[in-house]
Amino acid sequence: MFQDKDMVSDYLAGLNASLTAYAGFINESNNSELRQQLIQLRNQDEARQRTVYNYALEKGYYKPAAPASPDVIQQFKSELTSNQ
Repeated sequence: MFQDKDMVSDYLAGLNASLTAYAGFINESNNSELRQQLIQLRNQDEARQRTVYNYALEKGYYKPAAPASPDVIQQFKSELTSNQ
């Protein structure tokens, strides 16, 4: 029998996979109506993902990585801007 933690984890994994798929579909869509519909669906899934993520945090089912230090953030920003 699935436990609550397992169901939340599975649902999050599914949402994350769908968000990845939406990115590809949106990029490849040539029809503007379809593109807008896909964007709307993606946005709904992003909101749903955030809700489930927050639930997992509250319940202790998920422990995020430690925040990056300001030095690491600055280095990352520098690398991104130098590659443009």
